[in-house]
Amino acid sequence: MTVPPSALQKPITKLTSLTYDELLVGQCASVNRILTQTDVDLFAAVSGNMDPLHSPSGLQQAGNSRSVGHDMWAGALFSGLLGSRLPGPGTIYRAQHLSFHAPIPVGVSLTATITVRSKTIDADGNKLVTFDCLLSNPDGAILVKGSADVMPPQRRGDQPGRILPQFLSVAHDQLASLQAQCGALDPLPTAVIYPCDRIALESACEGARLGLIKPVLVGPQDVITAIARENDLDIGAFRLVDARHEKDAANKGVGLASSGEVGAVMKGALHTDELMTAVVRRDSGLRTYRRISHVFVMNVPSFHKPLLITDGVVNISPNADDKAHIIQNAVGLANVLGIETPKVAILSALETVNPKISSTVDAAVLCKMADRGQIRGAILDGPLAFDNAISKEAALTKGIKSEVAGDPDILLAPDLASANMLVKQLSFLAHADAAGIVLGAAVPVILTSRADNLSARLASCALAVLLTNK
Repeated sequence: MTVPPSALQKPITKLTSLTYDELLVGQCASVNRILTQTDVDLFAAVSGNMDPLHSPSGLQQAGNSRSVGHDMWAGALFSGLLGSRLPGPGTIYRAQHLSFHAPIPVGVSLTATITVRSKTIDADGNKLVTFDCLLSNPDGAILVKGSADVMPPQRRGDQPGRILPQFLSVAHDQLASLQAQCGALDPLPTAVIYPCDRIALESACEGARLGLIKPVLVGPQDVITAIARENDLDIGAFRLVDARHEKDAANKGVGLASSGEVGAVMKGALHTDELMTAVVRRDSGLRTYRRISHVFVMNVPSFHKPLLITDGVVNISPNADDKAHIIQNAVGLANVLGIETPKVAILSALETVNPKISSTVDAAVLCKMADRGQIRGAILDGPLAFDNAISKEAALTKGIKSEVAGDPDILLAPDLASANMLVKQLSFLAHADAAGIVLGAAVPVILTSRADNLSARLASCALAVLLTNK
C-alpha cells in the first residue's frame, strides 16, 4: 500500500519576484526531485489520467520493470520553478511547448531546469520572457525539452514562503495485496450464514468470482433466492442449506464446519452474538484448546505498514492470562502474513505502571511472561500510550527506548471497547482498510461488521484462505 506523504520539495523560506529589466539571458533556476509512486497517484487523481501504465499492477501486465510517471508532471515542475523561483510570484503563463524524449522513471533523482533564452516586447507592449525548459536524469540524458513564454512580475519584491500541505495517497489496496498472497490456492468452502441482505449475498458471489471461497448459503431459501433475483446475483452454482431464522442458520452453518463439510464460516446479515453463540457452544461448536479471539488487520494510510489490532469483538474485559492467549493468536496470524517476529505494543493510557490502572499492570506482567517464554515468537513492550506506540518521536520525547515504539505490528488494546473504538476511528476518520478474522476456533470465522463494505468482506475472506493454508 502507498502510504507516505508525497515527496514535496522543501519549502522556500523567501520568495523573490524579478521584473523584466532584472532578468538576464542565461539566468537559470533548477530543482531536484525524486518522483515517487505517491506523486504519480496524486497526479493521476488531480488530472484524471488513470492510464494503468502509471500503476505497478499495470506495469506488470505490460511486462515493464520500472514504473513511469505522467509526462505532464514535468510541466508541473517547470510551472513551480517559474512561479516560485524565476521570475517568481506574479508571473503570468502565456505559452508552454514541450517535447518528450524518454519515459519519466519513478524512484530516480531528476533535475528540472529553466533558463532565460530571450526577452521581447510584443505589439501590444507586453514584456515577454522565453525560458528553455529541461528535465534530465542523473546521467544528463534529456527526458523532456521545451520552452515557456511568460509575463514576469511588474514589481520586484520579497515575500515569505509557506509550508505546503502534505497529502496522503489512500490507495485502498488491502484486498489486492491479500488476494495476491492467496495466489493459486484453492477456493475455501465457506458457510455463509444468513446472507439475507444485498451486501452479504454479493460478498459471497464476489468471493466466489475471485476464487477466494466456495460459498454454501445457509438461511431461508426463499429469502435468499428473492434477494439474488432482486439484485441480479447469480447463485445457481451455490449449495443452499435451508434454515428458518438467524439462530437456526448459525447452528446449521457451524454444524457444517464441525462435520468438515466447509473450512470456514462467514457472518452474513445477523448479529455477531448469534453467530458466536453457536461457535463457542461446547457440545456442537468450534471450540479448541485455544482461546477464541478476534484480530483486525488494518492498512492505515498514514502508517508505514499493516497493523493487527486485537481484540475488538470477542473478549470483553480480558485479564492478563486471557491477553497472553490473545497475543499468541495474533502472533500466529502475523506469521501467516509473513511477519516472522512481530512487535507487540501493549496499549494503555500512559507508559508507566500504575497499580490503579489495571491495563498498565497487565502490560508489565505480559512483558515478563514473554521474558520467561510464556509468550513466544514476538517482541513485547508496554504499557505504551497510543502516541508512544505509533510514533518513535513521541516515545523518544518521553525518554522511552524501545524496539516496538514507532514500529509495532500488533496493537493489544486494554479491552473490547477501546479496541473496537480504535478500529472504527481508524476506518472512518483515517480512511483505513480493515479485514477481520476470529482465531482459535476449529476453522476461521469471517466475522465482518454489517457496516463493512464489499472490499473489507473480501479481504477477510482472503485472510481465512491464508490461515487455512498456513
